[in-house]
Amino acid sequence: MTSATPTITRRKVQVQFNFERYAYMFMRMSGLILLILAVGHMMIQHVLHSSGNLSLKFVADQWDDWGWKVYDIFLLIFAIPHGVNGLRNVLEDYIHNPQTVRVINIILAIFVVATLLWASIGIITFDPEAARQAAQGLPS
Repeated sequence: MTSATPTITRRKVQVQFNFERYAYMFMRMSGLILLILAVGHMMIQHVLHSSGNLSLKFVADQWDDWGWKVYDIFLLIFAIPHGVNGLRNVLEDYIHNPQTVRVINIILAIFVVATLLWASIGIITFDPEAARQAAQGLPS
C-alpha cells in the first residue's frame, strides 16, 4: 500500500485596510463603548434620579461640572457616527449606483461633522447660572 503525501499550497493573504474595514471595526468598538456610556446614562438620569425630576435646573446642576460635560460629549462622539454608519450600511444595501452612494456618503459625513461640532459647542458653552435663572421663571 502506497501512501501519497498531499502537496500543501500556501499563499500569503494580504488584508486590505480600507474604509469599510475601519467602519466595521468602529461599529464593533463604539457599540461596546456605547453599551457602557448609554446604560450608565440611563441608570444615572432615569433610575437614580426620577425622570419626573429632570428639569433645566437639574441639567444646569450637572453641567456645572466638567466631568458631566465630557461624559455627554463622549456619548455624542460615539453615538452619532455609530448611528449614521448604520444608516449608511442600510442605504448601501438598497442603492446600487456608485455615484449616488458616494454623494450620500459625503452628505452623511458632513452631517456627522456638523452635528458633532454643533452639539459639542452647545455643551461646552452651556452657562449653568443662566440656565438656573431661566429655570426660576418656569413653572415647576
